Amino acid sequence: MLLAQVGDVTPLATPEVQWSALVPLLILGAGGVLLLTISSLVKGMSAPGVNAAATVLVGLATIVACVPVWQRVQDPERGPLTAVGGAIGIDGFSVLATGLIAVSVILAALLLDDYMRREEMDGVEMYALLLLSAAGGALMASANDLIVMFIGLEALSIAIYVMAAMHRRRVDSQEAGFKYFIVGAFSSAFFLYGIAMVYGATGTTNLVEMASFLAGSVLLQNAVLLLGMALLLVGFAFKISAVPFQGWTPDVYQGAPTPVTAFMASAVKVAAFGGLIRVFHLALSTEAVDWQPIVYAIAILTMVVGAALAVVQTDIKRMLAYSSINHAGFVLVAVQADTPQGIQAALFYLASYVFLVAGSFGVVSLVSGNGDARTSLDDIRGLARSRPGLALALTVFLLAQAGVPLTSGFFAKFYVIAAAVDARSYWLALAAMVASVIAAVLYLRIVVAMYLSGGDHDGEEPVEGPRVSIPLPAGTAIGIAIVATIAIGILPGYLIEVARDAVPVLVAVPLP
Repeated sequence: MLLAQVGDVTPLATPEVQWSALVPLLILGAGGVLLLTISSLVKGMSAPGVNAAATVLVGLATIVACVPVWQRVQDPERGPLTAVGGAIGIDGFSVLATGLIAVSVILAALLLDDYMRREEMDGVEMYALLLLSAAGGALMASANDLIVMFIGLEALSIAIYVMAAMHRRRVDSQEAGFKYFIVGAFSSAFFLYGIAMVYGATGTTNLVEMASFLAGSVLLQNAVLLLGMALLLVGFAFKISAVPFQGWTPDVYQGAPTPVTAFMASAVKVAAFGGLIRVFHLALSTEAVDWQPIVYAIAILTMVVGAALAVVQTDIKRMLAYSSINHAGFVLVAVQADTPQGIQAALFYLASYVFLVAGSFGVVSLVSGNGDARTSLDDIRGLARSRPGLALALTVFLLAQAGVPLTSGFFAKFYVIAAAVDARSYWLALAAMVASVIAAVLYLRIVVAMYLSGGDHDGEEPVEGPRVSIPLPAGTAIGIAIVATIAIGILPGYLIEVARDAVPVLVAVPLP
């Protein structure tokens, strides 16, 4: 009798998994697990440079794996798809975000190689956490379900908490990791409560179903939905360092190991903005009249406050931290437009920024020396005398961040402002231009410190800059970043086309 009852039970429907579309994501996640496992079993994996090389190979493999997936989603006959029963969306947007995160992994691993040797922090843990965090970021930018997005957010964040506190001999590093953990817990709580509120209002956490419900329904009392959107926005704002939720950023950026800071400023922002765009531009686009004014105000505050506070700093890492806040405001300007041109501008900005910020922090990592002890403006005075090539590289990155022509930063800011004007957000565009002028003072302060080192009058002795060795891996990372920055500034057309084709879409599960 029992067997008959069991036999009558209808089997559970399991979602179809498109494994081929998940290969880039799987490479990042499996790469981290395998790297940690193999290094614990194979003695040779502990040799200097081996773990960094393995991490770079995983990043390269991820980029290579993104190519056929990109071709698949760009094929007019096939197009974007859902990889796991509607939970993960594979489109041009998610593929490009995954590729940018993989680039961040490569650059961070190259910078970590010298840092780990210099600080005598032998071990594979940092590299494994780097890959696992990247896998979480890629999942977050690809999620078509708020629960899956939360899982990606936590995988991204928890690994970063540990990485920030990884330098056990530096109190600043321990403090940075603890602060980031506390603030991250708050942001995750806001995000989770936001999910609950949105689920209560729409009856689903799936972005496709959510968009369909809101498009076909008129909510007479949408207080729960408004609260949910506000909480979700707060959770994202913490991760992208938007004002007024940016208080943790300068302390964490300053205290964390500099290569980790480079990864946080690049990959974490790509992942967080990826999730923000998927939720608000796709699922909640019908409610844009409610959330656009909030993003409008946050964008202005983030740009102006980030630029103004950066100018008064004397520590370079804190300067770049506030600069990162300022850049987040520019991307928010593009997101606020809620148009295809705005999303294209946001993607172009993020792609350019990945190289800019990695290169900037790469130079700072080399100059800072043991324990990241030399990061003040005084510590880089005369760098142009002792290391002219390094000073020139940092100058290019800083001028690009200021938006000087013939650099990627010029076109990034131009397209963002153009998207705001196209969306008739004229005051927002004006605020962006004013913030650019204010931020330019910050970048010029650093350039002046490097090149004007005294000795030109009154018998002053010229300041001799720090003697900095440039290891091959770190030099390669900086070289890649500077070539990309200049190439995009001179020939932006290809990246513009990629950003235009990286359209975020919601794909429903096909009917049987």
